Amino acid sequence: MASWIRTYYEDEDLWLYFEADDEGWVARQVEIRGKDSRPMTAASLEEVRYVRDHADLSAMFRYDGQYGILAEGPLDGWRDQPEAAEISEEEFERLWADARRCLGGSA
Repeated sequence: MASWIRTYYEDEDLWLYFEADDEGWVARQVEIRGKDSRPMTAASLEEVRYVRDHADLSAMFRYDGQYGILAEGPLDGWRDQPEAAEISEEEFERLWADARRCLGGSA
């Protein structure tokens, strides 16, 4: 079962929101800068895999430039991060849709 997680990195003033798959790996990620609430990342593992498998390296760079770079690996230890909490699927979906609109893509 998927889970949705929020953490905060004070050094970078950055809120991170993750959708984790059944095994705890990042499926989607949203990063929002704290000082102005500007989305910085809204990346999806499914999209990254599709671009990797069906396009060239320049397309991958364009994706990374528009949507940011997806965290790799499982979300072990997230509960130890400042402001760490589980969030609802609805909250994550709202943040995802807002970030995608801001970054110029569809939700």
